[in-house]
Amino acid sequence: MRSLSVVLNPLLFLLLFGYCPSATIRPKEGWQVYSSAQDADGRCICTVVAPEQNLCSRDAKGRQLRQLLEKVQNMSQSIEVLNLRTQRDFQYIMRMESQIKGLRSKFRQIESDRKTLVNKNFQELKGKMESLQPLIPVLEQYKTDARLIIQFKEEIRNLSAVLMGIQEEMGAYDYDELQKRVLNLENRLRNCMSKLTCGKLMKITGPQTVKTSGTRFGAWMTDPQASHKNNRVWYMDSYTNNKIVKEYKSIADFVAGVESRTYNLPFKWAGTDHVVYNGSLYYNKMQSNIVGFIMCTLTPGGGFSDIDLMADELGLWAVYATNQNAGNIVISKLNPDTLQILNTWDTEYSKRNAGESFMICGTLYITNSHLTGAKVYYAYSTKTSTYEYTDIPFHNQYFHMSMLDYNARDRALYGWNNGHQVLFNVTLFHIIKTEDDS
Repeated sequence: MRSLSVVLNPLLFLLLFGYCPSATIRPKEGWQVYSSAQDADGRCICTVVAPEQNLCSRDAKGRQLRQLLEKVQNMSQSIEVLNLRTQRDFQYIMRMESQIKGLRSKFRQIESDRKTLVNKNFQELKGKMESLQPLIPVLEQYKTDARLIIQFKEEIRNLSAVLMGIQEEMGAYDYDELQKRVLNLENRLRNCMSKLTCGKLMKITGPQTVKTSGTRFGAWMTDPQASHKNNRVWYMDSYTNNKIVKEYKSIADFVAGVESRTYNLPFKWAGTDHVVYNGSLYYNKMQSNIVGFIMCTLTPGGGFSDIDLMADELGLWAVYATNQNAGNIVISKLNPDTLQILNTWDTEYSKRNAGESFMICGTLYITNSHLTGAKVYYAYSTKTSTYEYTDIPFHNQYFHMSMLDYNARDRALYGWNNGHQVLFNVTLFHIIKTEDDS
């Protein structure tokens, strides 16, 4: 006897048999006999089987589980990014820990024979040692956080395996319980990442050359407020006398030169320190002290040289100099919706002596980026209204840096380096407060 199975649709099977008593028709688990027909002699002509009704009711739950799995996968990617970032910072801190321990040993040796040293040198060394002492518990916290991230990765891996198994065999686990586990992990991840949001700049590495295009001056950027799925790039070539902004859907399209849209601004821009923030482009109008933003304007008091627009973890900023402040750099925190100045800081640092600058976590970092041996040498904190001199080198690969802006989402510096669009990675030093500290 021959048998043949014909699929009528995804939920209905028609089985044809040369001969089969109806009593022997036993569909597989999860299926039921929907209908059958016999001839006058009692021979089976055909039998139709369909899924059990309760199986169909699981379709909505199946979709929820697939969405849940996608969320876990997204969380896994976020943890990988967090892990790479923390490991990079942790390696730097471990080297610092070794230096601190070496300094402590040397200090003890010197202290035992302090009579042979000039008292001034001894006191300077003692002061340095005391300033480094608070870093020891921070180093221990870094080790704890590294172990926590490894634990997160293992829990995500286990949960992903469970969800994959559920996709193959529905109903094997309780969906609500799994959802609670995912939400718990998501909250823990969010809390961990929030602790690592802000920090002090310690190191700049790179650059990575993304593309070579345009003139000596220009700007390119992504939106730090956009989701990680939105990687649109905006491109503004030249220092002035231009009002054409090009948009690309992704970094890959930018490299390939595939434009998605072109904007013709209402007036030409000046400078290279523009910024895209939360879907809006902020820029300095040519030959004026006006910042363009849809229908809003910003006019700093007194005369001006130019206005640098920046964004960081804390919001939108304008950095400029005025005659009223004797040409010194002024920092203003802006309302991104109205461009109203919320607060202002006078750094008392001459803008004439500054190269490119950028904001990270409310601190303005100033470079001598016009030099080959470039470095960040000055930092002004708006949190404490204090400044310090720093020595953080970075590689000015193409000898002329006309734009250097920080992107908080990517934890990177976007640079325009003599007609080359480049990216620098930054290492931030985090002081993490534990529950015991609060």
